Amino acid sequence: MFKHTGDGACAAFATPGAAVDAAIAAQRALKLPVRMGIATGEAEPRGDDYFGPVLNRVARVMAAGHGGQVLVAGSTAELVDDVELLDLGERRLRYLSGPQRVYQVVAPGLGVEFAPLRTLDSVPGNLPVQATSFVGRDREVGEVAASVREHRLVTLTGVGGVGKTRLALQVAAELAAEFVDGVWLIELAEVGQPGAVPAAVATALGLTPQPAMSVTDSVVQSLTDRRALVVLDNCEHLLDAAADLIEAVLAASSVVKVLVTSREGTRVAGEHVWSVPSFDVRQGLGSEAVGLFVERAQAVNSGFTTSDEGDAGAVVEICERLDGIALAIELAAARMASMAPSEVRDRLGDRFRLLAGGRRGLERHQTLRHAVQWSYELLDDDECAVLNRCAVFAGGFDLPAAIEVAGASDVDEYQMLDLLDSLVRKSLLTVGREHGHTRYAMLETIRQFAEDQLAAAGEASPVRDLHAWHFANGAVLNFERYYSRDQSQAVDWFESELANLRTGFRWGIERGDIDAAATIAGKLGWIGAFSQNCEPAGWCVELLESADIAQHRLLKWLYMGSAMRSFVGDPVTAIGDSETGLALPAGAFEAVTHGVDRMSLALAKLFAGQPEQYAAIAREISESPDDDLAMGPISLVWVLPILGDFDQAIDLADDMLARAEATEVPSQVAYAHNAYGRALARTDPARALEQHRAAVRVARENNLRMFEAVFSRDLAGLEASDGDLRTALDSLDQVIDTFHQTGDTANLAPTLAYLPLLFDRIDRPTQAATLYGAAARHPSAVMTADLDRVTDHLRTTLGIDGFDEHVAHGASMTIGQAVSYARLEIRTALDGLADPATR
Repeated sequence: MFKHTGDGACAAFATPGAAVDAAIAAQRALKLPVRMGIATGEAEPRGDDYFGPVLNRVARVMAAGHGGQVLVAGSTAELVDDVELLDLGERRLRYLSGPQRVYQVVAPGLGVEFAPLRTLDSVPGNLPVQATSFVGRDREVGEVAASVREHRLVTLTGVGGVGKTRLALQVAAELAAEFVDGVWLIELAEVGQPGAVPAAVATALGLTPQPAMSVTDSVVQSLTDRRALVVLDNCEHLLDAAADLIEAVLAASSVVKVLVTSREGTRVAGEHVWSVPSFDVRQGLGSEAVGLFVERAQAVNSGFTTSDEGDAGAVVEICERLDGIALAIELAAARMASMAPSEVRDRLGDRFRLLAGGRRGLERHQTLRHAVQWSYELLDDDECAVLNRCAVFAGGFDLPAAIEVAGASDVDEYQMLDLLDSLVRKSLLTVGREHGHTRYAMLETIRQFAEDQLAAAGEASPVRDLHAWHFANGAVLNFERYYSRDQSQAVDWFESELANLRTGFRWGIERGDIDAAATIAGKLGWIGAFSQNCEPAGWCVELLESADIAQHRLLKWLYMGSAMRSFVGDPVTAIGDSETGLALPAGAFEAVTHGVDRMSLALAKLFAGQPEQYAAIAREISESPDDDLAMGPISLVWVLPILGDFDQAIDLADDMLARAEATEVPSQVAYAHNAYGRALARTDPARALEQHRAAVRVARENNLRMFEAVFSRDLAGLEASDGDLRTALDSLDQVIDTFHQTGDTANLAPTLAYLPLLFDRIDRPTQAATLYGAAARHPSAVMTADLDRVTDHLRTTLGIDGFDEHVAHGASMTIGQAVSYARLEIRTALDGLADPATR
C-alpha cells in the first residue's frame, strides 16, 4: 500500500497473480461493496509514490466497475493462468487514448451479475478516442464539470496551447453519462467562414437541414428539448457566428448545454467564463507539468527517466521557462528522442525554432510558433502594436507604463484600457493585483513572439528607449517619495518594478545612454539597500568608471549609491566612495538630497567598526540647517549607547523623537522610536520595550522590511535581558535568516552578536563564546552594546584558555557556517525551554 486517495487506496505488487489474489481476498473479507481495478505495467518510483501511465490506466479500469466487482486490464489478464476471467470485451474508458480489453474476476464468494460497465461505448455522441493519455488536471476537470452542471454555457479560455480542447474533451467524457441525448463535439478550427458554422454543427450532429428551414433553424429544432452537451471547439476566429448560434440554441431549449473553447469569451448572456491555467510548476519534480513532460518523453524514448539529478533539474527548468503551457511541454518532450534535457533547456532562448514539429494534427498545433501566431493574426492593428510594444516590459507593467511606452501619441487612458482589456480577454495578457494596483503581464512564450514582431517592424530600439526613460523618471520621482509620508508607495514601486528597472538599466548600458542608466542606478542605490536589495548599488559601481571619465552630472549620486556596498561586507571601499563623492565640487554636479550622501559615509564608518566616526558625522548633520529628515539627531541618539553614553542619549531623546515625528516619514519615526528604546535600555527597560515595539510596528505597517528586521533584532536583544526568552530566540532566528538570505552581512554580524548575551543568560557558555567569535570577526559587530560585560563573564565561567578556544572556533567559521550553527543552537535552546514561563 503506497497511497490513499480520499476513500480509496493504491497498492503495488511484485506479480500480477499476487495482485489478483489480494483483490479476491479483500472482497471476501470486506463487508462493504468495493470496486477494484488491476493493471500491469512499469511505474517510476519517486519517494513513497509511483508515477507512470499504468497508474492512470488502473484508475480508469477501477472507475468503470461497480461495488463488489474486480476488473482486470488486458495487460494483467495475459499474465495470470490460474484465475477465471470473464471477457467483457474492448471498452472505451475515460481519459485513455484507445480501447482497452477488460475482464471481470470470477471466484467463489464474489458477485457475478453487475450493471453495465461505466464506459463511453453506450453514450450517444461523437467524442473521439484520444491518441495520448490525459495527464493531471484532476482539480480542473472537477471544477469545470461542476460549472457545466450549474451553468448552461461555459467557455474555457486561455492562451494557445494551454490545453483548452483536451480539458473540454475530458470534462465532456466525465459528464457523458449525464446527457442521455449525447455529447457532441464540433471542431471549428478548420471552418474558415462565419456562414459555415451552422453547417459544421449540423454535420457533426448528423442532421439533414429541413426544407424551407435555414441550417441554423434546423440545428435549433434538432436540439430543442434534447438533454445534450454540445462542445464547440476553437471558436475564437468565428466568435460572432458561434455566439449567434449559441444564443439561438439556448433560447429554444432549457436542457441543452454548451461547452466552448476559445481564446476569448463569446459574451453571450449567461456565459460562465473559466480561464484554463497553465500547468503549475511550483512543486518541481512532483508537478503535473513534469508528469506530462515525462510521459510524453517516454512515448518517444522508452528509457527516459528523471532519476539523474541533472536531468531532473533540467526538466523542471524547461517546464518553468515554458510557462507550464501544455503544447510547449509536449513539443519539448518530443525532443527527448534525440536530445538530453539539458540540451533542450540551453536552447529555449530560441524556443520557436526548437519547438517545431514532433507531432501531427492541426498545423497550428505542430509548432509553438503556429500556436501563438494563430492568436496574433486575430488581432487588429492597434492590438498588435500594443502587444508588440509591451514585450519590452519585464515582470509586468501598469496602466501608466503602458500608455507611455506602448501607446501611440494619440492614445488616451481609456483607449489604452480598452486595448489592454481586449488583450486580456484574448488570453494574450494576464492580469493581477499587486500592492492594491492592477498589473498586466505576458507569459514568456507570448512575450518572445511579440518581441520578434517588434524587432521585425524596426521598432525595438525606440520602444526600449521609451521604456528605459519611463523607469528612469520613475526612479527620480520615487526617491523623493521615499522620504515623504508616502514612503511605502515608493518601496512597493521599487519591489514591483525591479525587473523593469534592471532591464532599463541594461538597455541604457547597451545603448550607450549613460543618462538613463545613471538615473536608474544613482536614484535607487539608497532605496535598494534599505529595501534589502543591493543590486542597484552594484549598478552604481558598474557605472563609476565611465561616469567619472565623462564627469557625468549624477556622479555624486553614483558614488553615494556605490557606497551602499557597505551593507554586503565591503565598508572600506564604501568609505572611499563616499569621501570621493562628497569631495566633488557642488556646483559642477547634481547635489544629493536629504543628506543621504553624508549618511552613506556614516554608515560605512559604522560598519567598518568606527562608531565614534559615525557619531561625529551625526553631530555635524544635527548642526546643519538642511537636515530636513532629523537624520542627525536620530543617528546620534541611536549610536551613543554603543559608546556607553546613555545619559546624553536620554537627554537628547525627547527632542529627537519630536523632530522625527514632525517629518511624517515612516522610516524616520520608526528609527527614532528604536533610538529612544536603545537610550532607555539600561535605566528603564519597560519603556524601552514599548519604544522598540513601536518601532517594529511602524516599520511593518509601511513595508520597511530592513528596518523591521533591525528593530526586531534590538527588541529581541532587550527581551533576552529583560523579557521573554522564547520570544527573543524566535525573533533572532527569523532576523538571522532574513539578513543571511538578503546578503546583508553588515546587519547580520551584530544580530549574531546578540546571541552571546542570550546564551550566557540560559547557561550555555560554550555556545555563547563560539558565537561571539563568529560575530566579532566582522567589524559591524560593534553595533551590539554590552558585549564587553558578557565576555568578561564568559572568561570567568570558561577560563581564559577555554574562552579563547571557543572564540577561535567561532572566528574560523564562514558566515554560512556561523548562521547554520546559530540557528541550530537556537532550536536546541527552544527545545530546552519547554515551559514558556521559563526564564
